[in-house]
Amino acid sequence: MSNKRYPGGPSSTRAKSNSTVQRQARKAGTGQSKPVSAGSVTPKRWMLRLGSLLLALFVVIGGLYFAFASGSKPTGSSGVSGPSYVVGSPGPGALAPPIGLPTVSGGTFNLASYRGQRVLLYFQEGVTCQPCWTQLQDIDNNVSAFHSLGISQVVSIAIDPASALKEMSSSSGITTPVLADPTGNVSSSYHANSYGMMGASEDGHTFVLVSRSGKILWRADFGGPPHYTMYVPVTSLLSDLRAGLAQARS
Repeated sequence: MSNKRYPGGPSSTRAKSNSTVQRQARKAGTGQSKPVSAGSVTPKRWMLRLGSLLLALFVVIGGLYFAFASGSKPTGSSGVSGPSYVVGSPGPGALAPPIGLPTVSGGTFNLASYRGQRVLLYFQEGVTCQPCWTQLQDIDNNVSAFHSLGISQVVSIAIDPASALKEMSSSSGITTPVLADPTGNVSSSYHANSYGMMGASEDGHTFVLVSRSGKILWRADFGGPPHYTMYVPVTSLLSDLRAGLAQARS
């Protein structure tokens, strides 16, 4: 029988395979590698691109944080004997924005009807903030001290439904009027929702004293960064109020 090889047959394929293996072995022995095409990305280039992307992301996040933190620029800061605070806008000397909100006990509170009296507005975070309600309890227990400063009425305002605020107010034994601002319109007009840990969705911990003529006498925003204060000892609050009233008279 003839020992002829046919092109393309099994013997020819085996011979080609052997020669290919030998060429690859020679390349491996001499350190020869496959050239990198122009469109391919080496590990070094990939790391550089990743670093650039992370840097750009950091710059964007930092810019957003700065814009948020400085969105309502404070006009000053203080804190006579307790936690420090900033003074937001509208601040002392500005006309107090109008307020007409339902109270949890029924009826409507209208700020304009209190002309000729001093009113202390207390904007707070709402039903999820237990320290805010402890603050109200302490104000209730020391209301005579606020009256001695010529403050006829203290009211609390939160961006929560009246039903939820009513339940919380009742369970906490609060007698101070609590107003519901579920649309957030009043809170936004006072920028009380610019100084807290929940962004614009909730108020922070802001006190605004409205004069007998309807202008703002004193303001303190405690709830903003970096401390996010959600409770102020009443003795400290009264000291800050006295200092603010003394400055307003000067």
